[in-house]
Amino acid sequence: MARENINDLLVFLAVARERSFTKAAAKLGVSQSALSHTVRQLEARLGVRLLTRTTRAVSPTEAGERLLAGIGPHFDEIEVQLDALNELREKPAGTIRITASDYAISSVLWPKLQSFLPKYPDIRVEVMLDNGLTDIVTERYDAGVRMGEQLAKDMICARIGPDFRFAVVGAGSYLADRPEPETPQELMQHTCINYRFSSSGGLWAWDFEKDGREVRIRVDGQLAFNNIFHVLDAAVAGFGLAYVPEEIARPHIAEGRLKRVLESWCPHWDGFYLYYPSRRQSSPAFVALVEALRHRE
Repeated sequence: MARENINDLLVFLAVARERSFTKAAAKLGVSQSALSHTVRQLEARLGVRLLTRTTRAVSPTEAGERLLAGIGPHFDEIEVQLDALNELREKPAGTIRITASDYAISSVLWPKLQSFLPKYPDIRVEVMLDNGLTDIVTERYDAGVRMGEQLAKDMICARIGPDFRFAVVGAGSYLADRPEPETPQELMQHTCINYRFSSSGGLWAWDFEKDGREVRIRVDGQLAFNNIFHVLDAAVAGFGLAYVPEEIARPHIAEGRLKRVLESWCPHWDGFYLYYPSRRQSSPAFVALVEALRHRE
């Protein structure tokens, strides 16, 4: 097969998997027009249409789906084998793509990566912010970060952070003329700041526990964000009650900008874990990263 045909197939795979010329172009580091031209040339040579293009989306045709299913796993295997060659290098090397939430990145990943990366200059790490429950296999990430309760059973996992709590907080300006809630149910009488998952689009329910009793509340209010730090900022500004990690709320509580309520109802949650499919175990670069991220008491 001619080399240009292989390159064209790689372009097709990127566009078909991303369902977007824009995202595929960003991933490959080329222009959208170049990708579109390459796909048109490939379709012309094969004599079939591979992609259906609309103003909003790109999707494989029946022929495209067949080609994607047929060649995709083979190119994936080539990538795995090339990664395995890094074992012969004196130093681990390669690119590792991780998806994680905003709070996981700021509290666990970034602090540890700052000391890890200088030791391994040949390892590249791409951290993608996603507050949803991303399918790392479908989206072709090497690993993801979730709390223990959210882990898929078919994944290998390594604990990378300690247990933590969330806190219900509000500014003095908001609580000044309102009674503080004494039970989670009383949150229904308050304006609350919601947190929306970017992948599913659903609003996060606030979970509480006391004396063995679990309560889940879906709150309401004018504002919703898909970034926990924006939720915190809105609470500090007096726009309602927020449910945020205790760690990021603590400085504002200490300085009097926020007041904590329902503290006895807020349980400790299982901390963050790095999770990944088994095929990544053979990469020395990945093994080195897991060991660097691993939580130690």
